[in-house]
Amino acid sequence: MSLRILSADERLAEAQGKTTLAIFGPSGGGKTTLLTTMPEEKTVCLDFEAGLKSVQNWRGDSLPIRRFADAVDIACMIGGANPAAQPDEHFSEAHYAHLRAQHPELAARLDAKSIVFVDSITDLTRQAMAWAKTRPEALSERTGKPDTRGAYGLLAREVIGLLKHLQHAPGKTVIFVGILERLTDEMNRTIWQPQMEGGKAARELPGIVDQVMTLSLFSREEAPDGGVTWRHDPDKGQERRLVCRSGNPWGLPAKDRSGRLDMTEPPDLGALLSKINQPLKG
Repeated sequence: MSLRILSADERLAEAQGKTTLAIFGPSGGGKTTLLTTMPEEKTVCLDFEAGLKSVQNWRGDSLPIRRFADAVDIACMIGGANPAAQPDEHFSEAHYAHLRAQHPELAARLDAKSIVFVDSITDLTRQAMAWAKTRPEALSERTGKPDTRGAYGLLAREVIGLLKHLQHAPGKTVIFVGILERLTDEMNRTIWQPQMEGGKAARELPGIVDQVMTLSLFSREEAPDGGVTWRHDPDKGQERRLVCRSGNPWGLPAKDRSGRLDMTEPPDLGALLSKINQPLKG
């Protein structure tokens, strides 16, 4: 039996050493530049977009990934072995041992990183969909023709499995960034939602991560008491802010499991993680 009771001190120490975040924002809105607020020596960027031109001065490590099969292997090397996986399944002890034996230098570089920046989860799901369409599950047993429902079902299972495996990576903070799209419903209401292949993965992601945030543009306004208020102005705003709490007045995706963040925060992930993980007083 591998079960073990954690003391309060052990649990708090583990919580302060890792956090999982999902950050969504419009295309071209500066999501990748959040990487420049992270410590270079501790961070690795999993680059699914080939889109790091905006952070050329950032001197941290990046790992280009163009196939979903490679994404699964990298997630296994980062997250370790899943003791519940069967020997022939992804993330099993056999899978993990094989990868470390085949790529010892890469394994050592990844072991040295405590922050994993996934850019982006949108492109990760696109790679997963391209892979799912090639699998037997994506073909109808009766006709042998492509079965879209089968492909989407496989996509959801595999992507959610990968996200949960990274969530459990020991001692790692994992940050997923993705595209946020604006939709207008039949009643002319604006709806903001993550852009991902497959609705199931998009729906389950907020329940997997600790924090959900939206990066968007705001305009600064003076409050009656002399303070500052922020007006959501996604088309003409001059300042980027991270929306961090659910129930925000703009209907933007957000969740703060730590309970320590304001409604909006400056776009500095290093400072944000310090605020989330600050020790409790008393």
